[in-house]
Amino acid sequence: MIDEMTMTTVVTASPEDCYALISDIEQYPEWATDVSSATVIESDPDGRAAQASFRVEALGRSARYTLAYDHGGAPHRLSWKLVDGDVVKQLDGRYEFNPAAEPGRTEVLYQLALELAVPLPGFVKRRAERRIAHTALADFAARLESGPAS
Repeated sequence: MIDEMTMTTVVTASPEDCYALISDIEQYPEWATDVSSATVIESDPDGRAAQASFRVEALGRSARYTLAYDHGGAPHRLSWKLVDGDVVKQLDGRYEFNPAAEPGRTEVLYQLALELAVPLPGFVKRRAERRIAHTALADFAARLESGPAS
């Protein structure tokens, strides 16, 4: 069964700063809680990640997957589709970055469609979804608002 989630938050950063952070794939292990490695496999003509592989460690498990990226809406949108994964059948999503009503702030929308390759009990699935949501928005917002690592 495909689970879909849509979440939003508002951050103190410009849409361009949001896009710059989320499109810098190889830096994910520095700020995304469960991402242990992120490697760009292929770049587009503008030098942005077109395809990247990930290894994540969460809830006592390790998983790997490869995503293909679409930067067509940059810097206000970044979307991706699953190419390959060992525990997921679908992992398609997007970020959208839109100026908020308050100057200097951006509304961040995160949307994900997820289908696991193996069935999990409901409570485990919900825990996994909460972890994904935390990384997607809370870790992202914390990194944006703390500035780049020194």
